[in-house]
Amino acid sequence: MAPSAEPKSFLQHRIVRPRALPAPSRSVKSRVWLTMFAFAAVYAMIATRLVMLGLTETGEASAYISAQDSVAAARPDLVDRNGEILATDIKTASLYAEPRKIIDVDEAIEGLSSVFPDLRNPTVRRRLASDAGFIWLKRELTPGQRQKVHDLGIPGIGFLEENRRFYPGGPTASHVTGIVNVDNEGIAGMELAVDRAWLKDLQAAGFASEEALEPVKLSIDLRAQHVVRDEVRQAMERYRAIAGVGIVLDIKTGEVVAMSSLPDFDPNDRDDALDKNKLNRATAGVYEMGSVFKGFTVAMALDSGKVTVEDSFDATRPIRAGGRTINDFHGKNRILSVPEIFIYSSNIGTVKMMLAAGIEEQQSFLKRVGLTSKLKTELPEVATPLLPKHWRELEAMTISFGHGISVTPMQTAVAAAALLNGGRLIPPTFFPRDQATAEALAEEVVTKRTSAVMRYLFRLNVLSGSGRRAEVPGYLVGGKTGTAEKIENGRYVSNKRRNSFLSAFPMDEPRYVVLVVLDEPKPERQGIGATAGLNAAPTAGAIIRRIAPMLGVLPKFGEGGDTISISY
Repeated sequence: MAPSAEPKSFLQHRIVRPRALPAPSRSVKSRVWLTMFAFAAVYAMIATRLVMLGLTETGEASAYISAQDSVAAARPDLVDRNGEILATDIKTASLYAEPRKIIDVDEAIEGLSSVFPDLRNPTVRRRLASDAGFIWLKRELTPGQRQKVHDLGIPGIGFLEENRRFYPGGPTASHVTGIVNVDNEGIAGMELAVDRAWLKDLQAAGFASEEALEPVKLSIDLRAQHVVRDEVRQAMERYRAIAGVGIVLDIKTGEVVAMSSLPDFDPNDRDDALDKNKLNRATAGVYEMGSVFKGFTVAMALDSGKVTVEDSFDATRPIRAGGRTINDFHGKNRILSVPEIFIYSSNIGTVKMMLAAGIEEQQSFLKRVGLTSKLKTELPEVATPLLPKHWRELEAMTISFGHGISVTPMQTAVAAAALLNGGRLIPPTFFPRDQATAEALAEEVVTKRTSAVMRYLFRLNVLSGSGRRAEVPGYLVGGKTGTAEKIENGRYVSNKRRNSFLSAFPMDEPRYVVLVVLDEPKPERQGIGATAGLNAAPTAGAIIRRIAPMLGVLPKFGEGGDTISISY
């Protein structure tokens, strides 16, 4: 019997393999390759187009980006010491063109010139007809101009918003604030000073956003600034002067509280600033200051120890030296004491005081008070003094009464502050400065005793001398007049003068120096003169009368209120 077959296990069952799929036909393969080729072609076309765009529009894109980069950057506000705005940014639109997008150049020029007639010229037409990607047409449009151009609807013409500098006070503080160019970059005054100090670097680093810029506070008091400008302007009209300068300087800190030079300009109108007659005469012009220099000569002689306030000098006869004759304008023709030499403004007596101290002492002293070197301050427009080529006896004589050396009015005010504040020369600043900082910067140039005598002499000159018209009741004004003949064709002319009054108040404890300079003032009326005591002195008095309450200086009345006591 045949053995029975063993049952098959699950694993022993035959595995059924699937049948192989039929090979794709030739037509299917063709469709696959065609699809792949189509995708490749599309991507190739896209890549080619991107390359073409890159090649054809790189110049346009670069020009546009460059234009955006050149759009006027933000600037910090300039404010006065009390937070009043002197300069700020406002938004404005500028007009640009994309010549490649302009359809009809003639039509574009016709439309644009209806708003801006100056755009109808061959240069503009040539630029619009070019293949340029981007060109500026007009910067800083008014809202009305923008609307008119917008209404024209010219293809390829557009606007970019940018910052424009605005000066709310117009010309009030123009020589202090300075101006910016069309790209909002400082080109003069404190605008330029701020750029040089830090703003340019901040902008280059990309950190000068409008939100990040804190206002820059200046030392100027806008109220006092307005008064100084107003009084100098009125004086120019009253005395028919061709120019004028007014300066108010804090004696204790060196802060410039007000500075005006007329004629001035409106910083909102850049073209107005280009007039060469509107330069900053306070710091960028050098002049012979005349008899105000006698204050420095007297201080030099006293501080040398070779002259005392009790001394007297013979002023009976003129001095002849180097072929020149030195005389007094209103000579007393007698022996004069030191106070009399000062209040009568004696050239003869001043020369003899200088000679008693010595030429080397004169040179050393003028250097010490900063009158022979360029003034150091933040304002960029600062001129260098003109000194004599040879500083011999004749030159020293004329320098003693303010001829033969030319300095800036600001230098004169700074040096005078040193004579009156106890003898410390403090560099001037257009930024706020506290007294402790000023003390750290101060250099002693005369003794306290010499300073006390100079305060006495300045006050005496207003009480009894040429400065009487500067008196302001209650404010103990002191000062020195200066009437300097101008030079024409190498010779002094007697009918053209530059008058000055260098003053301070209150003289018992001086707080402020006030300097007024009038260029070529005429007699106020027929039959009187045109010396500094008749025009510059009353102008300084008018300034002091108005600014003293603003600056917190209280008047002093009652017995002894007109004089100051000193010990010498």
